[in-house]
Amino acid sequence: MMRFTRRRPAFVIGIAVTAFLVAVALLSLVWTPVSPTKMQIVQKLKSPFVYGGLGTDHFGRDVLSMLMAGAWNSLSTAIAAVAIGAFIGTAIGVTVAALRGFTETVVMRICDIIFAVPPILSAMMLGAFIGTGRFTAIIAIATFMVPVFARLTLGAALQIWAREYITAATSIGQNRATITMLHVVPNISNQIIVQVTIQLGLAILTEAGLSFLGL
Repeated sequence: MMRFTRRRPAFVIGIAVTAFLVAVALLSLVWTPVSPTKMQIVQKLKSPFVYGGLGTDHFGRDVLSMLMAGAWNSLSTAIAAVAIGAFIGTAIGVTVAALRGFTETVVMRICDIIFAVPPILSAMMLGAFIGTGRFTAIIAIATFMVPVFARLTLGAALQIWAREYITAATSIGQNRATITMLHVVPNISNQIIVQVTIQLGLAILTEAGLSFLGL
């Protein structure tokens, strides 16, 4: 492990930055220098270190406190959305890979339709029905994540189904559900984990866009 980290310093730096951001987000649940919503007009537009660590905005709110609270909002929304999208998408992908045929065609066309609608537009439509807020953002982002994981899982699972040990498992009487749980899912888990890390960043950016639009 030590040899691996010495040869890949970027990996260590990435882990350190991620751990720091997560720690700051968790810390904001119990403590911030000032209440992130507290407005002090007399302290507006102060420079960094003149008032607080990063100064204040035009309402006199502490920028550092708002960043700490915002980190938790962004991370929690992104994690929830990606977790929902990954779970549903993975379940759909492995199921379709096991069934194939007409089911695969129908599901993939539905994924194409979802891909055609941007997540921000989906959130605007959902907001018109269920109102704005974090729940709307999570559902909108998760809906867009489902076809991403479904396609990835389907492609990876189909490769596993073509392996010799799957043929051997079939020959000894294991049904498709058992093969999927015992052989397919464990062998595609690494690809799913990598995709989760990629989608987390995209989910945070999407959530920021939805927040900017007031959704």
